[in-house]
Amino acid sequence: MQSLPPGYRALVLGASGALGSALAAQLRDDPRCATVLALGRSSTPAVDFNAPATLDEAAHSLATHGPWNLVLVATGMLHGPTGMPEKRLAGLRAEHMAASFAVNTIGPALALAHFAPQLAQGERSVVAVLSAKVGSIGDNHLGGWYSYRASKAALNMVVKTAAIELARTHPQAVVAALHPGTVDSALSAPFRGTKIWRPARDAAHDLLAVIDGLQPQDSGGFWAYDGQRLPW
Repeated sequence: MQSLPPGYRALVLGASGALGSALAAQLRDDPRCATVLALGRSSTPAVDFNAPATLDEAAHSLATHGPWNLVLVATGMLHGPTGMPEKRLAGLRAEHMAASFAVNTIGPALALAHFAPQLAQGERSVVAVLSAKVGSIGDNHLGGWYSYRASKAALNMVVKTAAIELARTHPQAVVAALHPGTVDSALSAPFRGTKIWRPARDAAHDLLAVIDGLQPQDSGGFWAYDGQRLPW
């Protein structure tokens, strides 16, 4: 990460997942990175996007560990106990939609709210949040997957709005939504064979390269792992 200052400090939220774990591992291998703190459901402090209070507690306990130059929010929920992605309107269920928004929108939004005040000031800092290309309204040509699409589209609005606010206090900061592609992970496991899968380590490498190239004027944007800017 050549764009971040030497000895930069990184925080990964959602590190229990395949992509979050891969991101944390690659940051630990970066000799320019002084600290990598990877938080997940089993870490200390623990972070669970289904339990909003854990984000508040983690931010409070880490208040003296920053400031952070890089905050990565690597979480996502496509399917689970509440069901699979809906193919039609008839498949919509309130419980599944609520669960999707809890993990894909509300959790990351609260992470931004709690950890943005801990970003480094007076030097470059980046907050990158995992979104998904299917959350693009402009790129939606197939339909379906209502809850996942809607929750990621809502996340994109949070990212755009947060970027506007943070520019006032952190002019060198970048806030970005990132599309990692189809990654070999538990999230995509039920859909094996439907798309080209990529190892989590490759996706992590590509995402960090995209982050490294983003400038303050790019803040509030939506980017794919190959550097392509995606439509909202």
